Amino acid sequence: MTLSADFDLSQIPFWGLPQSERMEAFRRLRQMDRPVFMREQVVPFIGGGPGFYALVRHADVIEASRNAAVFSSEPCSNSIPDMPRWLSVYFGSMINMDDPRHARLRRIVSRAFTPRILAKMEADLARAAAEIVDRAIEEGPGDFVAQVAARLPVRVICDMMGIPAESHDLVLQQTNVILGNADPEYTGVAPDLTRRNVAKSLAKLLRAGYTLNRLAARLGDERRKRPTGDLVSLLVNGEERLTPQQLGSFFILLVVAGSETTRNAIAQGLKLFTDHPDQRALLLGNFEGLIGTACDEVIRYATPVIQFRRTLTQDYAMNGTSYRKGDKVLLFYNSANRDEAVFSDPDTFDITRDPNPHVGFGGPGPHYCLGAHLARREMTVMFRELFTRLPRLRSVGEPDFLLSNFINGVKHLRYTF
Repeated sequence: MTLSADFDLSQIPFWGLPQSERMEAFRRLRQMDRPVFMREQVVPFIGGGPGFYALVRHADVIEASRNAAVFSSEPCSNSIPDMPRWLSVYFGSMINMDDPRHARLRRIVSRAFTPRILAKMEADLARAAAEIVDRAIEEGPGDFVAQVAARLPVRVICDMMGIPAESHDLVLQQTNVILGNADPEYTGVAPDLTRRNVAKSLAKLLRAGYTLNRLAARLGDERRKRPTGDLVSLLVNGEERLTPQQLGSFFILLVVAGSETTRNAIAQGLKLFTDHPDQRALLLGNFEGLIGTACDEVIRYATPVIQFRRTLTQDYAMNGTSYRKGDKVLLFYNSANRDEAVFSDPDTFDITRDPNPHVGFGGPGPHYCLGAHLARREMTVMFRELFTRLPRLRSVGEPDFLLSNFINGVKHLRYTF
């Protein structure tokens, strides 16, 4: 069962279509009697496979997420083709592992996300948000992503790790390269799969991975000798600790997942509240009472992480469809979050939506996002600071979206206040 080339999720041009056209494609996919099999592109220097099943319904995404023993994150969850060893050195983090390896690493890094640690961060978050808005006011309106949305998450993650302030811009630049490896703005080449262009893109990706890996490794060396109590000190000392390679991979995962996704939620949140002034007025009329459900609705509607991959460990039947051992499936969170079978008026932005069983932080199971609570807190403090101090704040024009089949990213968003 196939769709027209315009609806081929395996092709990069599909991900350059307007958001409305892409969501219409997913709506049509959800109406089909079974998940569609998409032929996989072969990527020079990396390879490829026969293809993948597109899991676009909420029920399929939920079941596959829960059943990690059948729907495996190994050998790779963040890339459609299997990741070669020379890439996995930098990007082969715990999201590409199953238990018990995954459980061990998650247990170690979860030290960063305990209620006690997050409670201690509240004052730091509020101070950081205030300083970012101070600077934006001083600079004047321009690009909301660069001036506001990107600054808070990177600062929070770097402060958690103990990365000095003078390295924050470097970290942001490298994460842009990692997540923008199909976007000409960050690769400097056309988004096609010629050997020359792929080689250039991969070279930039490797340099970015190496840069962040070495930054974390050097810091880890320092903290082994002189612990300071920051996150890196916790991760490299004690009975259970990360190796230098594991620390580097975790830092890349944390800064990419923890900063880029929150950055995009904040940026898309401003656009949504600009386009829906009734929802903005509702929020400002009862900010503390509604900001919790508002953050979840922004995450549902925007879905910053589009999809993750799983690989079948055995033959398995799910919701009327049979899969074979070795099959690849892609869990399309963006589609599951608009599933008419679960959400009433799914294309309506409604900050009072409750319940809101979205999968914007992944489905239930061992890989549910560790930083979900932190992301909500960052969104809360930033929206509180923005809407309190800049009551006329609004976006201008349409966002400039990242060309990606993985991150629903906003590169630039004009704004005024």
